[in-house]
Order: sequence, then C-alpha cells, then structure tokens
Amino acid sequence: MRRFFYLTTSIAYVNAPPHIGFALESVQADVYARYYKKLGKNVYFLTGTDEHGVKIVRAAEAANKMPKEFVDENSEKFKNLKSALNLSWDNFIRTSDRKIHWPVAQELWKRLKDNGDIYKRTYKGLYCVGHEAFVTQKDLVGGKCADHQKEPEVIEEENWFFKLSKYTDEIKRLITDGELRIVPETRKNEILSLLNEGLEDISFSRPSKDLKWGIPVPDDSSQTMYVWADALSNYISGLGGIKAWEEHSADIHFIGKDILRFHAAIWPAMLLSAGLPLPKLIFVHGHIMSGGQKMSKSLGNVIDPFELVKKYGVDAVRYFLLREIPSDGDGDFSYEKFEDRYNGDLANGLGNLVARVAAIGEKLGEIKIEQSFFDRLFSSGGGSASGGKKDPYEKLFNDFKLDEVLEKIWEEIHVLDRRINEEKPWSEKDGAILKKEIAEYGKKIINIADALYPFMSETSEKIKEHFSLSGGILKIKKGVNLFPRLDKVI
Repeated sequence: MRRFFYLTTSIAYVNAPPHIGFALESVQADVYARYYKKLGKNVYFLTGTDEHGVKIVRAAEAANKMPKEFVDENSEKFKNLKSALNLSWDNFIRTSDRKIHWPVAQELWKRLKDNGDIYKRTYKGLYCVGHEAFVTQKDLVGGKCADHQKEPEVIEEENWFFKLSKYTDEIKRLITDGELRIVPETRKNEILSLLNEGLEDISFSRPSKDLKWGIPVPDDSSQTMYVWADALSNYISGLGGIKAWEEHSADIHFIGKDILRFHAAIWPAMLLSAGLPLPKLIFVHGHIMSGGQKMSKSLGNVIDPFELVKKYGVDAVRYFLLREIPSDGDGDFSYEKFEDRYNGDLANGLGNLVARVAAIGEKLGEIKIEQSFFDRLFSSGGGSASGGKKDPYEKLFNDFKLDEVLEKIWEEIHVLDRRINEEKPWSEKDGAILKKEIAEYGKKIINIADALYPFMSETSEKIKEHFSLSGGILKIKKGVNLFPRLDKVI
C-alpha cells in the first residue's frame, strides 16, 4: 500500500552556486507539495545535488580546492535555497554520500548487470564536458555544443555500456499508453520522436584513471560510474533504497527540458532492466532566458536567487517565477519585467486591496458570518476562491498550468477591487449594510489567501493573521504593507 505521494526535483549540478533556473524548478515542485498536502495527501518531497564528474574536478581545480571541499561548499548553498525560497522539501540527497547513496547506486548497477544489460567495449566519441555526456555530430551546431558554445573533446576509451537500445519499443509503448505520462504534450511528442529513431546503447562508466571522483563500478576498480548510473539512482537512494522504491516509486519528477532524454528514456530503461516500477509522471519545464538567450552558469548570464530574494522578498520572487515564466515553456527574465509585475500585481493589486479592506474592517469590530456563506478553498469537500463548491483550479493544477492559476486568482482580485470602487464602503452608510459589505469582501480575501497558499505561503498566512474567522466571527485588523511599492527600476 502506498503511504505517501512522492515528488522530486532533478538534482542540481554543483560545479557552481545556484542560479534562478534551478530556483524555478524548486518553486514549481514546492507548489505541488503544498497543494497536495492541503488536499490531505502525505507528501514526500525530495531534492538534492549531483556531485561527481569531470566538470566538478575541473571546477574544483580552478578554485584551488579538492573536489570534496568544493562540492561540500556548493551543495550547502543549494541546501540554503530551502530557507531563501521557503521550500518544503523533506529530504536533500547528495550523490557524494558514501553511506546513503553509493550502496544504492552500486546495487542498481548489479541488478542491470545480472540481467545481462551491462557489457564492456572500447568506444570512441565526442564528449561534452558541459553536459557530462557523449554527443553526436547531429547534437552540435557549427561543430559546437549549442548550450555551452564549446567544441566537444574526442575521447577513446574502454567503458561499460548499458543496453539502452533493448528497451526502445517498451518505453515507447509505456508513454503512448499513458503508463508513463510526459507533460506537456510537446515534450511527450519530442521523446516519442527520439524513440522512433531508435535508442543506442550508452556508455555507463569512465576509466578511473580519467575520473577518480565518483562511485567505483562494482567488481571493477578500473572504472568509475558514469552520470546515468550514479545521478539517476538518487530518486531511489533519497527515498530509502530499492525496497522503498518498489513500494512507492515517484508520482511526479520535475525536470528541465534539457534533461528530458535522461529521464524519459535512460531512466525508464534502467528501471525496466532492474525490474522496478516506473515513475508515474514527468513534468518538463522550459528555460529562463535572458535577452532571448538561455540562462546558464557556463555562459555567465545567471541571476543569483539569493540576491533577488534579499532585494524583493521571497514571495515576490516566487510570484514572478510562477506567473511570468510559463509553466511548460521558456520565459524571459529582466529586472524591468520583475518590477512591473511587483508594482502592478503585488503592490497596487493584492497589497492595496488587502490594506483598503483592513483599514475599514478594523473599525467595525466583530462581524458575524454564517459558515455556509464561507466555502473556503481546500476545505473538506473542496471549495473555491469564488465561493463555489468545487475547486476551479483543479484542472489547471492537473495540467501543470501554474501561471494560469495565478492569472485566474488575480482576475478575482481585480473583480473585487472594481466592486469596492463601485460600492464605496468608505462613504457614510448604515452600519448593518457596511458590515455586510465588509463581510463579503473579507470572505473573498480569505478565500484568495487560501488559493495563494501553495504559491505564496508567507503572504497567505499574513493575510489570514489580519482576516481571521473562528466560530462564525470575522475579525479584521490592519497590518503591515504586504508589498511596498518600488520607486524605480534598477
């Protein structure tokens, strides 16, 4: 029996500190963790760091540090995203953890080998250090990696290989039949196109003389596990081992589009070979662009999420990432766009609405509200920010349209703001009429706060500190300005 709902991010590569791209994925996954918890599910949320490979060794050398010291420092920075971005993950796995991760990776390797799917041969190919992967000519643009703008290295060596080709047809069937869901549809079609071309066997190890920083291949000290066998097994080690995965497997993997092949072809093949269940769904997000160019550490055009939070606040950052960047596509970041969203939606929109109603409501004392009048989102049996009996956002959540959920919530904010302007509650009115109007506004504001909780939990909780309902009594008090208006764009 499944005891919890299991979701993961990919694991971040620690050759450099965190940038805003990984922050996006972390926040998206966190929204779903909070959403499902509010719906009563026992959620287990895993994230972590990928810490082996040639790129790590070279980055450590450039920093004049040993690999262990280097990854310890950078992994800690990724772990610190939890407090910076108000993330709710339950476990943080590190692939350099010899006690927890290594035994699982080696056990999985043995399963693949025992099934006859790992063999040794000499291989010559193009190796992209940036991707930590062998590539082909068709992957290159002008002879260079499109992502890193560098020519790959030519490498000839004896490696262990995994029979990925053996599982092409089965993976295609599983995806086509919906047993393994890929969302959005464009990414499903992309991986099916790749499968239709046929998968080739892949290198599963590197000679230890060339790569000492990694997990040794079982029963072959001359070889070090390559990224697939090492990094992908984190989803099992972070859960507690193979037995735990047999019981739970992942309900949702959150990944970026650049690692789709790894997660929708190589990872399922490994699980099939090992006789283990597949994840149920893989959600694939796009990239954050900067001036139309992919934002990446190797290109040096990254945005520091810690600095962004320090300047604007955690919920402002979460809101921008979830509203401005399409959940399933690429989006562009600029400080001008950020501050426009901040001032327009947060300061002048939500913040101003809450402040206006609180200023009037505080003067009225206790306001009686019938509970039936107050159908809250996430209440037992469901509810909505518009007071309906059914969550109007359920389908959008199921379709991973987080930007559209926020768009609809802000539509309700604008509708309520217009209503207040029309009814003018600040004008002289009969006390009973005024209380009725403020009760209606207060109810809707609390419902909006409920709807915002997965996205902006701190803001949601602040609102409900000042709009509280207990025993059919609504109490309103003024609070601090949720989002002080920004004076100028940097």
